[in-house]
Amino acid sequence: MDTLILNKTDAVVEYVFYCLPHQPNSCPQIHRCSVVKAGMYIFMLSTILLTVLGNLLVIISISHFKHLQCPTNFIILSLALVDCLLGCLIMPFSMVRSVEGCWFLGDIVCKVHSGLDMSLCMISIMHLCLVSIERYLAICEPLTYKMTVTNTNVVVCVSIAWLIPFMYSFGIVFSNVNTLGLDVLMLNSCVGNCALVFNKQWAVLGSFTNFFIPGAIMSSLYLKIFHVANKQAKIISDMMAITLNEMKSHSSEQRERKAAKTLAIVMGAFLICWLPFFIATITDPFIEFLTPVVVFDTLVWFGYFNSAFNPLIYGFFYPRFRKAFKIILTK
Repeated sequence: MDTLILNKTDAVVEYVFYCLPHQPNSCPQIHRCSVVKAGMYIFMLSTILLTVLGNLLVIISISHFKHLQCPTNFIILSLALVDCLLGCLIMPFSMVRSVEGCWFLGDIVCKVHSGLDMSLCMISIMHLCLVSIERYLAICEPLTYKMTVTNTNVVVCVSIAWLIPFMYSFGIVFSNVNTLGLDVLMLNSCVGNCALVFNKQWAVLGSFTNFFIPGAIMSSLYLKIFHVANKQAKIISDMMAITLNEMKSHSSEQRERKAAKTLAIVMGAFLICWLPFFIATITDPFIEFLTPVVVFDTLVWFGYFNSAFNPLIYGFFYPRFRKAFKIILTK
């Protein structure tokens, strides 16, 4: 696993570790002491377990309790499935790559892993876009909401949100259009490397298409939602006489606003967790790919944390989910 290098001038003996020492063109392996590796594995495994178990709670809650089965929560159910798949299929392999500094599973599995990773990230943000649109219609267009947001329409939109990212991501990964104009031999000059590299055009296009434009749309929709919700609250508070029906309507509007606030927190957590990664992705080709691998790994895991945060957000800010979680965990 290592090669002995002797520096006669300084009489220093150094060991160089390789990912695949039997391969003639193997990448050098990052050498970390056992304590550091153990700490990294414990931390990442804890994140994976929190992601998988937390999102399973969300999936079971919405599937089992009828009072949680509404159009918004059907989208959240699909989003929880995305996060659960990320914890099961992506994060364990990324953990080994991050800790060992090597990819041991070959080029084909690397491409599949990269395609799935990109797909699930895109699916997440498309689901959050769907949630923001649904909340906008519920609060800003209440008269047409029930006719527009039906279970059939939600299923169609969710299906599209799954299909398009898979076609887009795997098309890029297996066609290698993201490396056109780059010295591919230089970027992948050794065996045991699994890094998804983008040229300038695809770095800009992909980052804006997958993150910045959807993020701007979601932010503008939520600003409109809060403006309308605050306006409605002010009108209701200024009314001197409130009938029973108006009180019920006011209570319903309060629930809608609270749901919008909770989901805005979910959206904000997603943007905060993934923003550093996409900034690094869009700038790296313009600085000749000088961003260290360790920095990219850190930013990727910071993005992965979002999948673990979502169930915690539901549990802390959404009483119905908190009650459902409590029932499931205690019984």
